[in-house]
Amino acid sequence: VLSGCGVYDGTEIHEASAVLVHLSRGGAEVHMYAPDVPQMHVVDHSKGQPAEAESRNVLVESARIARGKITSLAKLTTTDHDAVIFPGGFGAAKNLSTFAVDGKDCKVNREVERVLKDFHKAGKPIGLCCISPVLAAKVLTGAEVTVGHEEEEGGKWPYAGTAGAIKEMGGKHCVKEVTISFPINFHDLVLSHVDAKNKVVTTPAFMCETELHNIFDGIGAMVKNVLKLTGK
Repeated sequence: VLSGCGVYDGTEIHEASAVLVHLSRGGAEVHMYAPDVPQMHVVDHSKGQPAEAESRNVLVESARIARGKITSLAKLTTTDHDAVIFPGGFGAAKNLSTFAVDGKDCKVNREVERVLKDFHKAGKPIGLCCISPVLAAKVLTGAEVTVGHEEEEGGKWPYAGTAGAIKEMGGKHCVKEVTISFPINFHDLVLSHVDAKNKVVTTPAFMCETELHNIFDGIGAMVKNVLKLTGK
């Protein structure tokens, strides 16, 4: 499920690409969706500032990442899918919810809320990375998620305050890493958190200031655990 195209006003493109690569490597058949709604605003990524005179549609912008093969989120059902994954990017906090503005008091897009509740009720896994775990924390009361660390640590975790909001929304936050120095068999659980009860799998991704390959590996751990939970 995408939220536009571009880290500051839509889907984080590197995260979306990493999800797609790992799903492809895992042998999954993928369909992409996005809500057919206006973006909260448009950001000029070269300046990091809103482009006041512009307006864009989330579905249309998401089609850039999907290479045109995308469907309105309103048509996504649990019947046709084994799992659902939400990449991050500010679009998750601006277009899929109002978290960027309202924090713990945010509202979640109606179709996003429906999808999360439907997959949860059906016992099918939900994967989220970066800022998107706030969606599960808001909609699925008591869900265990991670957005990394709970302290900024000198700027390494610039969005660490998100963990506090997750707790205030009724979620449980679990500290996780984006790099490891353990034996490889610990890899998947160190880089992602698996809430086995709710079948919610999360990883910090770009919540941390780190090298791109670490982001890629963490997302790989999340995708691997999601696929494992499908039982296929």
